[in-house]
Amino acid sequence: MKNNNQKDVLIDVRNLKKYYPVRSGFFSKEHGTVYALDDVSFFIRENETLGLVGESGCGKSTLGKCLLRAIEPTSGSINFKMPDGNMVDLMQLNKKEMRKVRPYMQMIFQDPYSSLDPRMTIMDIISEPLILNYNISGSELLDRVAGLIQDVGLEVKYLKRYPHAFSGGQRQRIGIARALAVNPRFIVADEPVSALDVSIQAQILNLLNDLQEKYKLTYLFITHNLSVVEYVSDRVAVMYVGKIVELANTRELYDNPLHPYTEALLSAIPVPDPTRKMKRIHLPGEVASPVNLPSGCYFHPRCLYRRKECENERPELREVYPGHFVACHFAEQLSLRGVKDITKN
Repeated sequence: MKNNNQKDVLIDVRNLKKYYPVRSGFFSKEHGTVYALDDVSFFIRENETLGLVGESGCGKSTLGKCLLRAIEPTSGSINFKMPDGNMVDLMQLNKKEMRKVRPYMQMIFQDPYSSLDPRMTIMDIISEPLILNYNISGSELLDRVAGLIQDVGLEVKYLKRYPHAFSGGQRQRIGIARALAVNPRFIVADEPVSALDVSIQAQILNLLNDLQEKYKLTYLFITHNLSVVEYVSDRVAVMYVGKIVELANTRELYDNPLHPYTEALLSAIPVPDPTRKMKRIHLPGEVASPVNLPSGCYFHPRCLYRRKECENERPELREVYPGHFVACHFAEQLSLRGVKDITKN
């Protein structure tokens, strides 16, 4: 995947793969492979939010963790721009070298209940990364933590409390403050609002937008909720069984999808208007197994527009229109429906 302006790219991923061996028996003999990520390429610009969507089990969270090397990828390159402007391939760094990069790359976890240590106070949770990375202490540490807790909308008086004393939304705010503590440049937000009430989701999304502007952050926003993605993302990548099948500007993708899978996902977005009828697209069959992948295009067994070539030839992710990438042999020939067309009366 090419980007015409390399200067504004913060992270550039090329041919990223993550395979897991399937073992069984007394001798743990390998008899198969799980293709969790299969040749994924994309880039994210500085101060941009890239939304990543797809069905459960398609590899979204695995991709986010691989970018941070919380999970070790099988192969590929992850080029990250350091504060001095130099691009570094994270795949080539050893553990000691990677530790110096980690402050610039952080993660906001899906579950605000399990992501915080119940034995630590909020002061301890937020201050820990500061102490480990910058050896800050005393009044300087307290001032820094107090500023962070206020930035996420909580009061300083809460710092001596433990996580059990807070609601889900408040815990997620604490998790966000912890991620911000080391002044990151890039944040992987893995389903950060899916475990929260709808009324709280909007507050957290607005908070993330405000913090992005204040701290000049870049997000990879992982979710299965296309309504949320539309609200927060500059561009959207659609993933199916470990591969990105479409990537485009948010408005362009929602109004003019080029991949049949994207069209089906858009048709599932609920519309809060009882007078408008949804033209829901029901895909036949089941999601392909990452252990036993179909030949050709992975989506062809469920595709309503498949042809003979789809069964034998695997499509590459290519740029059909400026900034609009799709992995489909016949993208230019199909006339797919966007959100506006799907929700017409």
